[in-house]
Amino acid sequence: MGRRPHPRNAAGQKSHYPRLYGRHAVFAALDNPERVFRKLHVTHDAAKEIVLPKGLAVQYGDAADLGRLVPADAPHQGFVLEVEPLDNPYLGDLLTDSGRGPLVVLDQVTDPHNVGAILRSAAAFGALAVVTQDRHAPPESGALARAASGALETVPWTRVVNLARALDEIGEAGFWRIGLDGAAATTLEAALGATRPALVLGAEGEGLRANTAEHCDERARLPVTGAMESLNVSNAAAVALYAAARRG
Repeated sequence: MGRRPHPRNAAGQKSHYPRLYGRHAVFAALDNPERVFRKLHVTHDAAKEIVLPKGLAVQYGDAADLGRLVPADAPHQGFVLEVEPLDNPYLGDLLTDSGRGPLVVLDQVTDPHNVGAILRSAAAFGALAVVTQDRHAPPESGALARAASGALETVPWTRVVNLARALDEIGEAGFWRIGLDGAAATTLEAALGATRPALVLGAEGEGLRANTAEHCDERARLPVTGAMESLNVSNAAAVALYAAARRG
């Protein structure tokens, strides 16, 4: 497992380490043996709720102090944990996993709240992993971790350089690559069949890019009524994962 390079800003300099906030995100990170901690910022009252890991650097402050470390009005609940990004698992290692869960492949989904919510659904419905491009996906952040509600620490998330090449590798590993497309003639239920699916979802508005769609085995739509043109990508992912899981 190779370590994901530390995030850098536009000038090529190292940017700040991710700061996770709120009980769910911080507690899940503290319970993750793969997570490297930098410092925990905590109020005295909140510190009474947890057993602090041995060796963890702790900075005590009041709620206003912690509020200055996170986005305005972020619900830190007395906890802000500075961490190093998780290691980036290799796609090839994930594809050899004997588990039967589906893959989720995201094509330039950049909103951290959507990616976090998709990680949460991936955990809920037993997905094998989430796959994104490295240049067109959000970095780890407090907002993403909060939306994931702990799933950032439990669902493997691999970033690849070339999504089309990754889809080729996924297909060669025996996955049936289903691109979610609202204009497709086939429903997702029909496309799933008895396959081991890789569910491929595009960004809101643009949908799947043409090159990504060409590397799917089939395109399928969710049975959305005419009352709503489309679903938010995180909602679509949740419905698709449920459909894959309910096959029993």
